[in-house]
Amino acid sequence: MSITVPRPDAGAPRWRTLGRARRIGYAILPGEAFSYVLHLRPREWPIMVAHTSIGFVLAIGLHAAVQGVRSGAWLTALLAWVGCLNAGTLALNSAFDRDEGDIGYLDAPPPAPRRLAAVSIALMTVGQLLAFTLPLRFAVAYAVCFAMSVAYSVPPVRLKAIPGADWAINIVGVGVLTPFAGWAASGMPLRRDGVWVMIGFGCLFASLYPLTQLYQLDEDTLRGDRTLARMLGVGASLSVATLAAALAFGAFARGLHVAGPTRTASAALVLAALAWAAVLLPWLASHRRLTGEQHKRGMYRALAAWAVADVAVMVAFAL
Repeated sequence: MSITVPRPDAGAPRWRTLGRARRIGYAILPGEAFSYVLHLRPREWPIMVAHTSIGFVLAIGLHAAVQGVRSGAWLTALLAWVGCLNAGTLALNSAFDRDEGDIGYLDAPPPAPRRLAAVSIALMTVGQLLAFTLPLRFAVAYAVCFAMSVAYSVPPVRLKAIPGADWAINIVGVGVLTPFAGWAASGMPLRRDGVWVMIGFGCLFASLYPLTQLYQLDEDTLRGDRTLARMLGVGASLSVATLAAALAFGAFARGLHVAGPTRTASAALVLAALAWAAVLLPWLASHRRLTGEQHKRGMYRALAAWAVADVAVMVAFAL
């Protein structure tokens, strides 16, 4: 069965016609339904699946994970954490930001549907109910992130608009609690090397987060959001990101020392550190002459470096 792809309508807005998938989505789904899907930002899901899975795999070991040990808990955790919590968080953010320019994982965002905030909260609530079917530590981590998601986006609190508070929320939620949630879902006790891995990922997200804001500075300024990147400026944001990445790999190295280093594990972490250096150091050196679009490309290179770090940590601590 083949699907006929609607031809771009010359008079249609870019958010409806950007790419084949959008034209099909808006042709198949009624009204604003596909706009809801886009604001869940499915392009980010593979990254969050990998980041959540790291904690689970480190807890039980790669061999056991490949054999499908506790796979039901793992899949439930991914559905709750990625499909409900993370997707709902991003959609809730869109509901109150009402961006018109490109945002993370969503170019040319459609206008926020009228019930987007309510749908987002409902989706995260479903995830919380799923979380209660898993070990208590997972449910507690979910509840903490649920509360932080609301505080991050929703006025009058809207921590996103407070420099430093936005950073801290993301360091804790994405950097530390996401791999912790994967570990907690396994039901295994948290080891000392696992603590250092989560500290490392917290520092690594401290590096990544200001990089996600650099290409949005103009839009954040118009909206009046005093984000971390606006407060620091481009050069200082990149300097902070570089320092935080160095601290992250220091924490990973400490965790490896606790676990017992091997040549393969050490080489994996060195390669990941070099990948981050290859992104950050040239960016820092040339930032004064870069456009918003070039900063956006830099952010996606940093996301690729994040993926390299995920693989390196898996090799270093789970083999």
